[in-house]
Amino acid sequence: MYLTKEEEKILDGEYGEILRKCMNLLVSLGDIYGAERLIPIKSAQISGVSYKTIGDIGLEFLEDFSKENVKVKVHSTLNPSGMDLDIWRELGISEEFAKKQLRIIEAFKKMGVEIGCTCTPYLTGNLPKFGEHISWAESSAVCFANSVIGARTNREGGPSALASAIIGKTPYYGYHLDENRKANYVIELDSQLIKNIDKEESFYGALGYLVGKIVKNGVPYFENLYKLNPNNDDLKSLGAAMAASGGVALYHAKNLTVECKVKNVINDKVEKITIGIDDIKESYEKLNTINEEPDLICIGCPHCSLMEIKKIAEMLKDKKLKTDLWVCCSLHIKSIADRMGYTKIIKKSGGKIIKDTCMVVSPIEDLGYKVVATNSGKASVYLPSFCKSEVIFDDLKNIIGK
Repeated sequence: MYLTKEEEKILDGEYGEILRKCMNLLVSLGDIYGAERLIPIKSAQISGVSYKTIGDIGLEFLEDFSKENVKVKVHSTLNPSGMDLDIWRELGISEEFAKKQLRIIEAFKKMGVEIGCTCTPYLTGNLPKFGEHISWAESSAVCFANSVIGARTNREGGPSALASAIIGKTPYYGYHLDENRKANYVIELDSQLIKNIDKEESFYGALGYLVGKIVKNGVPYFENLYKLNPNNDDLKSLGAAMAASGGVALYHAKNLTVECKVKNVINDKVEKITIGIDDIKESYEKLNTINEEPDLICIGCPHCSLMEIKKIAEMLKDKKLKTDLWVCCSLHIKSIADRMGYTKIIKKSGGKIIKDTCMVVSPIEDLGYKVVATNSGKASVYLPSFCKSEVIFDDLKNIIGK
């Protein structure tokens, strides 16, 4: 890799050990992937926040970094933690877990990272422009940023995103380069599917799960998805499920995503895939692991938008739930939901709006929840392994209707 004189000084340790470690990590990544240089970034989204996922080793790592008074150089936001930072006692989170989770949050705060604790930073102010280079971890956020927004990021890990935030740069490889952003699969929905499918939010999770399994780290191009008229929440669900099932970090969709409106995004040689109704039915069958009553309904993986919360509130008005309900979102979105009265309606029905966390990175298995109902394709992929949970995957209207 070519390094500037300033970058070489950082790598040689002239600006301290923490910056040296960060630069060494970025240079090592660049060497592995053949990057010619580092490039400036506009923002970072940092994962590795929940104590459930990073444990004591991660906590010690972050506290060692924060002790050196090192600050991030770019707008940096934070992934969900393992609990709602304010009402964790009400949720039954143990004192031991909470104490260590709060230490993790404090370490990030000392480094100047925005404590929004959300996987949808683009809904809360970290909104890059088309073509901007960023360094984001969190698979669903990466997929949305690359695809719907048209920014440029690789699928970073927590340490590399943090290193980029502190240095203000990232290696120039992968999805930062034009040639790697072209589709190698063309996905077409058959006419019967378009005509007959019930286009609720879970459909996009089922479709994303299926396509992710097919393309496996590839770049799919959706030829006629626009005929279903998906909104941004639908595209968010689609990308999140593809990221969870197949490591997809970028997709294009004709007439929907921005990059294919301004340039050719399809490789000369592509594999064409047709998706039919039976394929989608099979996805639902694979994502459902049990046919029982749920212990918990969890909505918001990725975190809910205000429009999704409004929809839930409208469904629950003057009704009583038989099952615990968590509606997961960011602090920003919850604040508006409070003002709009949606929180009050959901609470009156017996549900809760939970901020800062989600069902995947929260220790719900320790709270006694064994069967979780959700409309999220991403959550349905992760719940069995992350939380040892059985899954009921369906449309919101069916889950809450039951």
